[in-house]
Amino acid sequence: MKRIGIMTSGGDAPGMNAAIRAVARKAMHEGLEVFGINYGFAGLVAGDIFQMTAQSVNDTIKRGGTMLYSARYPEFAQEEGQLKGIEQLNKFGIEALVVIGGDGSYHGALRLTEHGYNAIGLPGTIDNDIPYTDFTIGFDTSVNTVVEAIDRLQDTAASHERTFVVEVMGRGAGDIALWAGVAGAASDVIIPEHDFDVKKVAEKLRASREAGQKHAVIVLAEGVMHADEFAKELSAYGDFQLRSTVLGHVVRGGSPTARDRVLASEMGAYAVELLLEGKGGLAIGIQNNKLVNHNMLDLFDAKHEAQLDLYDLAHDLSI
Repeated sequence: MKRIGIMTSGGDAPGMNAAIRAVARKAMHEGLEVFGINYGFAGLVAGDIFQMTAQSVNDTIKRGGTMLYSARYPEFAQEEGQLKGIEQLNKFGIEALVVIGGDGSYHGALRLTEHGYNAIGLPGTIDNDIPYTDFTIGFDTSVNTVVEAIDRLQDTAASHERTFVVEVMGRGAGDIALWAGVAGAASDVIIPEHDFDVKKVAEKLRASREAGQKHAVIVLAEGVMHADEFAKELSAYGDFQLRSTVLGHVVRGGSPTARDRVLASEMGAYAVELLLEGKGGLAIGIQNNKLVNHNMLDLFDAKHEAQLDLYDLAHDLSI
C-alpha cells in the first residue's frame, strides 16, 4: 500500500480537522502518500481529490468544521455510485481510505471495503450515537457549547424568575442533553431514551418554586419534541413564565476542546495502523479509555445505549 485517501461525510463535528491532521501526518510518517477527498462520497464520485502535504494540515487542529468539506450523497448506496467512486480511486491510485463521519458514512466505507478497497471509519458526530464507542469526535465540544449557553440562560432566568426550555441537538440520542443537563445544573432533562410525564415535570417545577427556587432551565433533546411544543404542553399545568430556545447548528461549530483534539488524534493515527495491517471494514471507538475496533456490520445491528445513570443523577441533583 502506497496511497490512502481521507474524507469527511455527513454532518460536521468539531475535531474532524484534528482527525484529518492525524491521519495525514501518521501516514506520511509511515512513508505513504495521502490524498484529501473533498465533499465526502459526492467528491469521490466527482474526482474532487488532491494530494496532501504535511503543510496542508498546518494550524488545522484548532479549527472547527472540516477542511475537506462535507456533503450527503445517498446515491452512493447504489452500485452505480460505488463504481464511479472506484473509478476515481483507480485514477488516483488510492488503495485504502479513512472515512470520518456517522453511521451513514460507515455504510459507504463498508461498500468500498467489499469492493476491495480497505476503509476504516472514525466516529465523527456530535450526537454520540455510534454503538461500541463511549465517545464520538465532536461530542465533548458540543456539550461544552451547550453548557456555556445554559449558564447564560440561568443568569437571565434568575433575573426574571422564568423557566427556559432549551432544545439541543442529538437526533434520536439524548447524550448531549444528559451531559449538558448535569453539568449545567438543569432543573430537568428530557431525553428520547426515557419516558416522561409533562404533568410530573410541572409538579416538580411548582414544588421548587414553593421551596424558593423561582427559576428553572429544562434541557430537552430534539429527538423528543420541539421546545415550543413542550413549552405549550407544560403551560397547560401552570404559569411558569415559560420561554423556549433552540440551540441548533451553533452546537456543531467552534474550536474543539482538548479532549476532542486528543481523541481525534489517537483515532486518526490508529486508523492508519489498521490500514497498514491490511485491515478494512472496521469502525474505531474508545471504550474504558482504550482504543478499540469493531466490524462495521456489527454496528449496523447494534443500538446506542444512553447513560441512564446520568439521567438518574440529573434528577437526584435537581431537587
